[in-house]
Amino acid sequence: MKNKIIILLINCSLLVLWQILATVINAPYILPTPTQILYKIWELRVPLFTVHLPYTLLITSLGLGISVILGIFLSVIMDLFPSCKKILYPIIVSSQTIPTIAIAPLFILWFGYGIWSKVVVTVLITFFAIVINVYDGLQSAKEDMKELLISFGATKMQIFFILKVKTALPYFISSIKMAIPISIIGAAIGEWLGSQMGLGYFSKRMMTQLDGAGVFAPIVILSVLAMFLVFLVDRFEQKFINWRDKI
Repeated sequence: MKNKIIILLINCSLLVLWQILATVINAPYILPTPTQILYKIWELRVPLFTVHLPYTLLITSLGLGISVILGIFLSVIMDLFPSCKKILYPIIVSSQTIPTIAIAPLFILWFGYGIWSKVVVTVLITFFAIVINVYDGLQSAKEDMKELLISFGATKMQIFFILKVKTALPYFISSIKMAIPISIIGAAIGEWLGSQMGLGYFSKRMMTQLDGAGVFAPIVILSVLAMFLVFLVDRFEQKFINWRDKI
């Protein structure tokens, strides 16, 4: 309880400092105050929450879902077939060295201005965290447990499902907590570079109008959304994945 109060006081202090600093600078097109941002969110609540937020959520959901499927598939393949890891791992790592801002216009050229160009951008920057974490989780299964199962006549697939999957679950949950904010960022980047809807597009449009509060408003919504979703996953982990420290 004491730690929560301290964290709350620190956050409130930062907001007050921001309010004072922005008021002194008096350039809302560069640094709006928190109150101006909240007022802008309230003023534009209808388009923000009924048009742009649902579109961004759709991109995020599709991108995150595809990333989970792709990440689990690649990590399982690398775990079951070590020779495949030698081929796939360098490709997976090198995919993260490509500047997203540079390649995103190509996705728009290939997939058009529809939703799928943004989904591809989201997948590109999201799946890596899932692949690496799940693979590490599968590899972290204890050797003595493997040997025990082998002594009972367990096959390779039985060891995988009985031991490795359970061992990897906490790692998978951690990867989801990492992937949620990354996928939201990916969706916003895709919208920023080419879209007619979404919070990323809305922020870019406000920037062209030199509306600082309008630029910050979608950012605040995205940040709150990411924190809320990560909180839900964290609560799920605490309730159902309670063997992390026992593995």
